[in-house]
Amino acid sequence: MESLYYVLSHVCHRRCVHCYDDRFRPYTGAALAAQLDQARADLASIIPNLPARMTYLDRSAVQPDGSLPEKVGRIILAGGELLHPALLEPITYRAIGSLSERYHGAGGVRLIVQTTGDLVTLPIVEKLLQLGVWMVSISGLDDYHVGMEGEGKKTQLRNQLEQMFAAVGMRPSGWQASTQPWNQEDGPVYSFFGATEDSWIGKLWPRGRAWQNGLSRATLADNFCSRWSGGLGFLAHRYEGSEVSIEPGGDVFPCCLKTKRPLGNLREEPLIEILDSLQSDPVFTAIHQGQPQRMGLSHGWTEAQFLAASRTVTPGGLPYENLCIGCDRFHEEVLGPHLDATRARRMLARSVRLGVSDLKQNRRL
Repeated sequence: MESLYYVLSHVCHRRCVHCYDDRFRPYTGAALAAQLDQARADLASIIPNLPARMTYLDRSAVQPDGSLPEKVGRIILAGGELLHPALLEPITYRAIGSLSERYHGAGGVRLIVQTTGDLVTLPIVEKLLQLGVWMVSISGLDDYHVGMEGEGKKTQLRNQLEQMFAAVGMRPSGWQASTQPWNQEDGPVYSFFGATEDSWIGKLWPRGRAWQNGLSRATLADNFCSRWSGGLGFLAHRYEGSEVSIEPGGDVFPCCLKTKRPLGNLREEPLIEILDSLQSDPVFTAIHQGQPQRMGLSHGWTEAQFLAASRTVTPGGLPYENLCIGCDRFHEEVLGPHLDATRARRMLARSVRLGVSDLKQNRRL
């Protein structure tokens, strides 16, 4: 698989107004302890259900003999804030070490740590590189992140980080947000981005605090599904362009924005089994093709009906329309039982396979 966007924890040191999920916020006392305990337990269940290899075949680089080159994929580790002092040892370093070990000798993996940047220190960077991190990606260089307002503050932080990265032999990535692939350069590297018009989430997703605060200016013309980190290409897990998003509790989504219902949960079953079970499903084929307006056709929803369902009113009372709203309503009104039935078929098939395997093992004994 080319890419996984794996959120390890909801713990953050900020509560930014533009955040796409209200669960990303400061936690203290018993609430923080509960977050850490759950994240530790979930890691142990989720990582074994990730793909056996994080490599993919690149159809855009056909070789002279007609074969496709196998390239190394990436896992983007994000939060919350992964460099939060409470997360570093029990969650962040542990996850990086486990993933490095899992893919060592199995084709490898490019590990990316995404952080807002203001908690980065030289000892932390040295530890990340020691554990095998390929890229440190600074995501907080925008006016939405608390404390980063104004060009002066962003420039000061960027200069400090560039000096720090240079001191340990890292170099700037050649990646641009609008181009792919960007994970084939030699590491270790670093990158900078933020919630700006030309990078990352642009007009802001209709999600979380960004939605509650009336910050999303997206229209029907802004099809987040057909972009990178949307659902485009997510089912073709053996080839370039496939990415899914994983929550701390193991829920899997076809996009970073997250549909109203997950595709499945990695505490229960392997990711590849989940994706393979959806390959011929018209609902998820439409998402895979970046055409969410077609996801309801097999359930009696016309494209016109989907577009009508994509219209709503913001919390501030203004008219708003975006395909993500229609996707949310389709999931809420129609798709829940369909997803439940698909999951039940997977779990039954898996239990039968495991039962047959146990029977064969007992016979050999």
